[in-house]
Amino acid sequence: MNRAPLPTRSFCLIRHGETTANANDIIAGVTDVPLTQKGRDQAQALSGRDWPEPIALYASPMTRACHTAQLAFPDRSFTQHAGLCERNWGVFEGQPLCRQPERETTPDQGESWPDMLARVEASITEICAANDKALPVLVCHSGIIRAARVLWTTGDVGQRPPNATPLLFHRTDNKMMEKTL
Repeated sequence: MNRAPLPTRSFCLIRHGETTANANDIIAGVTDVPLTQKGRDQAQALSGRDWPEPIALYASPMTRACHTAQLAFPDRSFTQHAGLCERNWGVFEGQPLCRQPERETTPDQGESWPDMLARVEASITEICAANDKALPVLVCHSGIIRAARVLWTTGDVGQRPPNATPLLFHRTDNKMMEKTL
């Protein structure tokens, strides 16, 4: 598989804290669900971390991502970016996770995997290009992180990323490596 052109710089992706849908194994791509108490605690735990200065903070406009950004970075403002939304699973939204179709399948009334990859590539590339002096930190969703892996690292979606864990996509001369911060 041909990889997408690398973004101009390294970036950090953080999956939102645990949600009610995560706790109940429910598909909630574009369904706006709240954080659980555990998810709020996970996000707040990030607030004590030392971050490289400066950072440029972005979040998906979904409530779970914005709430995570507010709790994790209480003294910082962030920019909402629609391109960081989770995938729309169409008719599968709200269904048990065990009913989720294969990633390559386009669900009725949902977003195709190629369309999501193109959206993620354009969004992260745009954010990185706009922040040449600050590390972009993006609070987003599992699907965004998995798309980034396909686009720039292993070419595979890998395991579901943990909630509220910073993942650095570190750019070297000609490749991108993912590591937990």
